[in-house]
Amino acid sequence: MDVVYAAGRAGAAEVREGLNDAPSYSAVRALLRILEEKGHLRHEVEDNRYIYVPIVPRERARESALKHVLSTFFEGSAADAMAALLELEDSDLTGEEIERLQAKIDAAREEGR
Repeated sequence: MDVVYAAGRAGAAEVREGLNDAPSYSAVRALLRILEEKGHLRHEVEDNRYIYVPIVPRERARESALKHVLSTFFEGSAADAMAALLELEDSDLTGEEIERLQAKIDAAREEGR
């Protein structure tokens, strides 16, 4: 999905080229078909090729993916997920990023979340 979002529209070959350690071409096509069946993409036919276009806005897809990660790996706990992210060795946060996170935490606290 990230490759399709970045390109705006892409065929299987373009998606495969945009992936690190890409699976086979047929595996990419199968994944695109599954994403289409799930309503994340639609295809258009151009020069006998399927060109995929995202249907779901990126923000909504991001939210859905995060909810899935939270429920799958962190038993629904945003705090545990955030702690895990902060504990990563390569999570060097700038002072500005820390202030932004603190502002989000403060706003959530004020809203009673």
